[in-house]
Amino acid sequence: MLIVHVHVHVKPNLISQFVEATRENARHSLREPGIARFDILQDKAKPEFFVLNEVYRTVEAPAQHKATAHYAKWRETVAEMMAEPRTGVEFLNVFPDDGAF
Repeated sequence: MLIVHVHVHVKPNLISQFVEATRENARHSLREPGIARFDILQDKAKPEFFVLNEVYRTVEAPAQHKATAHYAKWRETVAEMMAEPRTGVEFLNVFPDDGAF
C-alpha cells in the first residue's frame, strides 16, 4: 500500500468549485482497481485548506491514476483555483494490514 496526502490551498472564492471538481475526480478514482480510498478532507478552522488522502493498492497505481482522463480533467480544472502549488507526501501503511483494503 502507498498512501499519498496531497495538500491543497484553494483561493477562498473558489472553494465550492474546487470541492465539486474534486468530488467528481474522487468518484471516478474509486472505480480504478488500484485505488482503495480517496478521501477529501477540509480544514475546519481554515476552509481553504484541503488534504486529499489517496490510498493506493500498489506502487504502480499512482502513475496509472495520473494517466486517466478524469485526473487530467481535474488537474486542468483546478489549476487556477489553487492559491499555491499543491504538494504531496507519501506514506507507507503500518495499520491496518494491507489486506483490510
